[in-house]
Amino acid sequence: MNKTIKKLDDNVVKALTLACEAAKGYAPGFTWLTHTASYERFPGSLVVTCVFDTQAQLQEAIEEGLDKKLRQEIQGRLLRAGIRLKDARQNVRLDSEEACAAMDGGNWIKRLKRFEG
Repeated sequence: MNKTIKKLDDNVVKALTLACEAAKGYAPGFTWLTHTASYERFPGSLVVTCVFDTQAQLQEAIEEGLDKKLRQEIQGRLLRAGIRLKDARQNVRLDSEEACAAMDGGNWIKRLKRFEG
């Protein structure tokens, strides 16, 4: 990873850390988030995965519009870091620990590879 890409990734991590901590305060069941990106195609390749404990909590968040709030939170934090997403619906996805355990045996690395941008 060259210096420019490292700095860009550091900015992404800082922005997403702030978004994650904020989301824990308003999204019941939300536990963590992570990201993947191919920096040769950035920011279009950025995929942020927001993880809830259960599918029921994830579904409840969608029903309450918290998925939109999460996307706005992430998009806003990234924008403040100088990173503009065209359409956060393409870059931010929701998932759950429960679904990962059921489909991928709890292997998040395997699961995230399926959704890389």
